[in-house]
Amino acid sequence: MVKNNSEKYYADIAIPPGETLLEMLDVNDMTQAELAARIGFSKKHINKIIKGEAPITAETAVKLENIFHLSASFWTNLEANYRETLARISER
Repeated sequence: MVKNNSEKYYADIAIPPGETLLEMLDVNDMTQAELAARIGFSKKHINKIIKGEAPITAETAVKLENIFHLSASFWTNLEANYRETLARISER
């Protein structure tokens, strides 16, 4: 964690929301290929989300909500926090 002048702490590393997605796949005994087929994405795109190379859009978040029963806002918040952390790290 890094402290800035306003006494707030920020993470030193950014963990992509795909890490959570990977955990959800594991918990639900589902492969990336199965998820891709269920939501109409390519397996390559799912893998890019997992690696943090492709964002979880609002549309994707709704699709994930329908599969994993975690709200779309949960997914979009993970994505927003990840992108904000990347920006803060880049700024330093």
